[in-house]
Formats: sequence, C-alpha cells, structure tokens
Amino acid sequence: MIKKIFAVMLSFMVTSSLYAQINDATITGHIIDKNSGEHIPFVTIILNNGEAYTTSDETGHYMISNLPVGKHTLKATLMGYKEDIQIVNISKANTYVVHFSLDPDEQMLEEVVVTGNRYVTKKRETGNIVNIISPKKFETTASVTPAEILNFQPGLRVEYDCGNCGVPQLRINGLSGQYSQVLLDSRAIFSSLGMVYGLEQLPSSMIERVEVVRGGGSALFGSNAIGGTVNIITKEPTSSLLQLSNQTGLIGGESLDANTSLNGSFISGDGRTGAYLFTMVRSRDGYDHNDDGFTDIPKLRSETMGVRAFHKIADRQKLTFEYHHIHEFRRGGDSLNIPAHETNLAEQLEHQINGGGLTYDITSKNEKNSGSVYLSMQHIGRNSYFGTDKNLDAYGRTTDYTLNSGMQWIHNFKNGSFPAIFTAGFDYTMDKLHDVMIGYNREINQKTHVGGLYAQNEWKNSKYGILVGLRADKHSMIKSPILSPRVTLRYAQTKEITLRTSYARGYRAPQVYDEDLHVGAVGGEVSLIQISPDLIPEYSNNVNISFDWWKQIGEWQINLLVEAFYTDLENVFALVEKGHDDKGNLLLERVNEEGATVAGVNLESRVSYGKKLSIQGGYTFQKSRYKTPFIWSDDVAPQSSMYNTPDHYGYLNLDYYPMEKMTLSLNGVFTGSMLFQHYAGYVEKDCEKVTPAFADLGARVAYNIDLTKKTQMELFISVKNILNQYQDDLDVGMDKDSKYVYGPATPRSFYFGAKVLF
Repeated sequence: MIKKIFAVMLSFMVTSSLYAQINDATITGHIIDKNSGEHIPFVTIILNNGEAYTTSDETGHYMISNLPVGKHTLKATLMGYKEDIQIVNISKANTYVVHFSLDPDEQMLEEVVVTGNRYVTKKRETGNIVNIISPKKFETTASVTPAEILNFQPGLRVEYDCGNCGVPQLRINGLSGQYSQVLLDSRAIFSSLGMVYGLEQLPSSMIERVEVVRGGGSALFGSNAIGGTVNIITKEPTSSLLQLSNQTGLIGGESLDANTSLNGSFISGDGRTGAYLFTMVRSRDGYDHNDDGFTDIPKLRSETMGVRAFHKIADRQKLTFEYHHIHEFRRGGDSLNIPAHETNLAEQLEHQINGGGLTYDITSKNEKNSGSVYLSMQHIGRNSYFGTDKNLDAYGRTTDYTLNSGMQWIHNFKNGSFPAIFTAGFDYTMDKLHDVMIGYNREINQKTHVGGLYAQNEWKNSKYGILVGLRADKHSMIKSPILSPRVTLRYAQTKEITLRTSYARGYRAPQVYDEDLHVGAVGGEVSLIQISPDLIPEYSNNVNISFDWWKQIGEWQINLLVEAFYTDLENVFALVEKGHDDKGNLLLERVNEEGATVAGVNLESRVSYGKKLSIQGGYTFQKSRYKTPFIWSDDVAPQSSMYNTPDHYGYLNLDYYPMEKMTLSLNGVFTGSMLFQHYAGYVEKDCEKVTPAFADLGARVAYNIDLTKKTQMELFISVKNILNQYQDDLDVGMDKDSKYVYGPATPRSFYFGAKVLF
C-alpha cells in the first residue's frame, strides 16, 4: 500500500514538471500596519489558497512572478494581524501593483487553527476553545522548550516530578499527564517512553506555534485525549532567512545554563519548494540548592537538529517531509563527574531519538474536497541508570518504535445558508517497547496496536455551529472495540459574544505509562511500578461550557473567557504500595479505584492597546476528588482529595513596547497550596503535606538594533523567579524521596542573550 502511494506521488511530481508553464506577469506591492502606517516585514502572501507562497522582505515589500492569465486571489497573513484578501485579474504579461493594509489582531480571533476540528478553521468558529502559543510568547517568557511555556495557559500546569532527573509532567484541568494527548504536527508519535522527558527535549526554535484544546477530544485524536490536547506545530518555510540566537544564564546564581540555536529557511524562486532547518545545543550544569551534595536540578547536555521541507508537486498537491534527531544526556544525584555505579545515588539517562514523517495533501479545483495521507515514525534508544549505594546492576536499556499512519478526507457542503463540513478518516498506531533492567529483574516487552475509524459532520455559519462525531478504536490490549462520541455546539449571539458547549467520552488502556519508565529513589532504595493483572480500562465523560466575549474600542481590544468543565472518571488508575521485592526495592502497583470527579472554572482575560501593550492572564478554580477515599500507605489515613493538584492556580503575561525597538515583559505563575505525598526515607514514615502557595515571577527586557538594512539583532536580559520562592524543605542526602518536589522549576536565575536575523 505504501509503495503504491509513493508511486502515485512520484507520478504527480513528474507530470507537474513536464507541464509547468512560464508567464511574465508579476504582482508586486507593500504591506502596512493600518493603524500606524508602518511597513510590516515577513508577512506571508498566499496565492490561490496555496498554489504559491512568498513573504514580504525587511522593508515590507513583496513580489510574485511567472503568473498565468486569469483571476488570482492573494491573501496576506501574519500572526497578530487580521488577514487581508485581494483579487487581481491578469489579462496580459505585465506588472500589477497590489497593496495590503493589515488590522492588528492581538486576540488572534481570525487566526486559523487545526486542532479544534482536525481541519483548518478560524479560531473563533471552532466548537471548542483553542488557545494559541506564538513564537513571540516563547521569547517574552525566555522559554526554550514547551515545558517552560505551557504554564502560561488557563487550566495548564507543568510540574517537575523528580529532584534527580527533572522529569516534567503536564496537567490539564486538574488531570495528570497521562490524561493529556501531545501531538507533533497533529500526529500521535509521542509514546509512553517519549512522553517521559519529551516536553523538555523539543527546542522552541523548531516550533511555529502550539495549539491547546482543553477537555475531551478522544473522538478525534484517540485515547488519552481526556484532559486535553496539545498540538506542537513545527515551522514551515515562508521566506529565505537565517537566524542565530543564544541564551545563557546562571541558575541560582551559580550553575551555567547555555542554549544556542541556528535556524535557516530557504524558498525557491517560484515558491513551490522550501525547507526549514533547525539546530540547537544546550548545556546545563547540575544545581544543588541545599548543599547536601545531591542535585536538585539535573545536569543536562543535548543536541537537536532537523528539517521540515515541502514541495508543491502540482497546483493543489503538496508533499511535506519532516525529520528530527535529538541526543540528550541528563544526570542527577551526587558526584556527577564519576561513573554512575560509583556514587551513592544516581539517575542517569542518555537518549538517541530519530523521528519524522511524510504527508501528501491534495485539494480539488472547486475546493469542495481535500484529503491527506500520512506516515510518521519515531525511534528512541535509551541507556539508563537508576540506582543507589554503588549498585553495579542498576543499568538498563530501552528501545521504543512508534509508527502512526492514516488517511483523512474532507468534503465541504457549500450550498445554502447553513453549510456543512464532513470529515472522515482512519489512523493506525503501533508502539513496540522493550525495557530491560537486569539488576531489578524487570523487563517490559510490550507491543500495542490501535486502529481507529472516525467520522464527524459540522454544520456551521458565522452564527451557529453543530458538530457530531464518533470514533471507534480497536486496542490490542482491550477485547472489544471502544466507541468515543463527541458533540459540540456553538452560538454566536453577536459578533462579540460566543457561547460553546461540548461533550466527549474517552478512555485509557491498561498499558505502560510514563511513571513505569522512570524509576524513583526513596530512602536509599528504588521504587518500581508494576501493573495489576486485574487492571481494566479507565473511561471518562467530559462536559465543557464556555462564554467568550470580546470588544474593540478604538485601538483597545478586550477579551474575556469563562469556561466551566466537569470530568467523571470510571475505574480510575491509582498507585498503591505492595511491599518490597527480594532485592529490597519498593513496589508500587497500578490498580483501579472506583472513580473520581474533576470540576472547575477557567477564567482568562486579554487586553491590548494596538501594538503598544498586551496583558493576558488566567486563573483556575477546581476540585479533584476520588469517589471513594484513596489508600496509598498504611501510615496515612484514606484521602478523597487528589494529590499534586491545587484547588486554584493562575498566570499573567504583560508585554509593553515603550518605543519601537524595545520590549518590556513581565510574567508570573501562581500556584495555590496542594496535598502532597512524602514517602519514608529521609522522613521516618510515609506522610502527606499541605504545601505552601508560591508565586514564580519573571521579567525580560529586549532591544532591537538594525545592523544593516537586512540584518537585525535583538539583545535581551531576563530574570526568572524574581522572588526566589523555591522549595525550602527538600529532602537531604541519599535517603531523600526524589519525588518530593514541588514549587517553581528553578530558584532565582539570571539570563542574557542575543538573536541575529540575516
């Protein structure tokens, strides 16, 4: 089947080359800001819905050549502005002048997204709220990975669950990381192993934007999309440019953290072929906060490189290729410069990751039908050491192969005042995991297959939207097929108010998840996780209701979002102590509890004044409770509240442009108190703690310098955790509980850097 697909693709490429025609007609013009009248650089100009692309240069001018006679549609688009469409009729070989004037759109309501409905649609017309994280937000918050930026979204929290290796976990609407689906370019290639450190391994330099959907999406994206979906979309070339950047800092004023990236974008003269290349090198020293000789932030060395390229093999046919390679080494514990087995405590991991994908897209001439065929793969090789007391047998080796392939077809019913869009497709995901730790007598050899069929229909216009969808999955570890329905309703009472509600059902299969592949240290021993032989699937029912209001008054734009969510979990997964094995390792077993409920409200507000000021903030109030009190230790009374889940938390971003070339940014994350588990070791017996609330504030100042007409430099300095609200009761010594970690990711840290754009 795959050979036939590639043969068809090759045939199209040859045909398009043979019939390519040249015409001397040219369109040229400029793009300006409608409010300020200033020229805007690097605006993408799209010809005839994707037949060709170009980008305005540093002076805000563009040109498209070799156009045939006929009617052409030009669309100018740039994140932060409303798109502008112009139509030009070419009657003969000549030069035609077409100018664009763009309205600022700080709320990005007209921005198009793909995660909400699995096809391109305007953000304001989706049935679910879709939040967008732009490259600019990575810069203003001094974030170099997705793990650092996701805190700045309502309902999202990134926590670091291990003081030895720094494993990050994303929580959406109060649910732990295993309830979230993370996609790369809409593809599910993050396996259980890939998700352990995955959010900290992808560099911001490869990311065009991140789209976030809160609430159930299993009917579209398969299992695990219960709490929400995060779609990391990589950069596609739109112009020819080169960018070099470096950010260097001191964690806690003492540990060096340096990040350097080099990225290049290249486009052919006719705009039919392009490539975006990215590289990043990061070096971070280990950090010991309480001077006990054991790290609280691990040592990190990583190198990343990759490419995303496209070729338009015909006017409405496109082939896209993506490849990335990541090498990462991280080490925590004591005595970082000697072999791991000669130390008192060490968690050491070395990853070699190779991944990529190929996508073929085609659109009919009348634009009523479109389809895509895709194949994505990722291979992870991991060498590990999780051990204490100079244990020579604590080395391990893990290999993981993930394949995700599928096909999707979209039909657009454009007739009448209430048009519809029908989407259908299938996808197949295979994951083959082999994890061996000989010293702990642990071997996980698991191969899973998941095949899914889905279909949905959305009837919508500017005022109403009704979407009904259904997905059927056959999971190799579940006997019967699983049906996941989805319904969304949208009502735009006016152009300023949109009401939405949605229902979705989802599931989680009884398979390996990320905690199983991270071995924690507790009390000078290691803790291992095993799966109960009686474990059955976990199911969820999710309801979201939202009120979205925005208003423009002169140059002021105001947006207010109120979103209520409720998730009911059946047969919820939980970890309980099961004693020790014959080697003295603490055993934790994943079992089913009766269930749990998570309910709350997300609030979000955005206020902007032209391009001068932007303020964005969000706050979440929630309750996460087990239906039956949960028992995890004989030393602790049964507890109804979920651990590691605060009842309220929020964030704030403020960007101010006092002059054209300067940016002042302030950001903050607030986390309320929460219930936390503390395993015996450094403490005498298992216990629970109510953590204090903390505020993590950061600031950044940047200034742009024009080195030449075509070369720009940005210089910046930033401070993270200004108030230095770092955890002050970390365990001490080799008997520490490595999972007893809460609070900000780093203490007060200072950074400076530069970015040069050629």
